[in-house]
Amino acid sequence: MKIKKGDQVKIIAGKDRGKTGAVIKIFEETGRVSVEGINLYKKRMRPKKQGQKGETVQVPRPLSISNVMVSCTNCKQPSRMGHRMEGEKKFRYCKRCGVSQ
Repeated sequence: MKIKKGDQVKIIAGKDRGKTGAVIKIFEETGRVSVEGINLYKKRMRPKKQGQKGETVQVPRPLSISNVMVSCTNCKQPSRMGHRMEGEKKFRYCKRCGVSQ
């Protein structure tokens, strides 16, 4: 996977197209990614104790990883990521501007 937890991503398809957010969690086995503040759905929560009221909370649902694109920290544009070896270390780099991340 070329996307990591904490990366800034831009949504390129779906109901939230054009929005940006940080990656919260990656589901590698299903190829999905959960993004903060994106793809929110309402979920009803039952009261936990007697006398409490139930509530409605907004929960982010995972998106397909093909619908997000990593935003470069240098050029601030969504772009593809590549990998290169510099000495013994492996780095990701932006294919648009060429800067290592």
